[in-house]
Amino acid sequence: MQNRNDKCWCGSEKKYKKCHMEIDEKIREFELKGHIVPDRGIIKTPREIEMIKASAIVNTGVLNHVSKNIKVGMSTEDIDKLVYDFTTEHGAIPAPLDYEGFPKSCCTSINNEVCHGIPDKNIILKEGDIINVDVSTIKDGYFSDASRMFVMEGASDEAKKLVDITKECLEVGIEQVKPWGHIGDIGAAIQEYAESRGYSVVTMFGGHGIGNEFHEEPFVSHVGVKDTGMLMVPGMIFTIEPMINIGKPQVYVDKKNGWTSYTKDGSLSAQWEHQILVTEDGYEIISY
Repeated sequence: MQNRNDKCWCGSEKKYKKCHMEIDEKIREFELKGHIVPDRGIIKTPREIEMIKASAIVNTGVLNHVSKNIKVGMSTEDIDKLVYDFTTEHGAIPAPLDYEGFPKSCCTSINNEVCHGIPDKNIILKEGDIINVDVSTIKDGYFSDASRMFVMEGASDEAKKLVDITKECLEVGIEQVKPWGHIGDIGAAIQEYAESRGYSVVTMFGGHGIGNEFHEEPFVSHVGVKDTGMLMVPGMIFTIEPMINIGKPQVYVDKKNGWTSYTKDGSLSAQWEHQILVTEDGYEIISY
């Protein structure tokens, strides 16, 4: 146990009793009651939060840049170049590039592709397409992550509605983020909202802790049971990124490239992703 008058473990230079002592004591109370609680490695220090936010500014800038330039007739390789050029021009590195062998700087997932679509010069955006562009950034060693859907002209009402409902699912999930709530609250809310509107939620993938590494604990499922899962504590940073299908929730991964996932029934899929900081009184969206 840390002495109450020592400097806090988080590096704030404040005395422990004026900084994290109350939070640590509350975490301990939940742990004694049998709850899953985060260790200190999951709770970001003020310095880490500052650096992760700086990374997130670049990451959001990348998506804004894509939003201004994406159009029918361009290839997904063209999108990848937009991402790479903007990121590197701002002193950062695209996190997906060479991550576990991934060959490009972002993921571009079209129509029935659920996630991890690989940019390619031969894949051309067409009228009626919907596409998710997922970008992640390393700035000074710290990670950020978000994705957006883009709807090409001529898209069907069915496709547009899916994109809208998926964003609403994200918003419903984010509304559950608060200190001393549980990660399961997020998935429970998303699942209830999506299924009540006739859509299904992909369970094979989920959100994740992020900041010091690309993927950290906790795993953030987009289905779940309220009041279950890890306790949410101020200083935690994670993504919420629901993947919603018009058809059934089952997906499969391309055997040839080992990355791209598709809906098993060929139905349309959409995804939105924000990066969230748990604050002392709620949440802050830091990349979107």
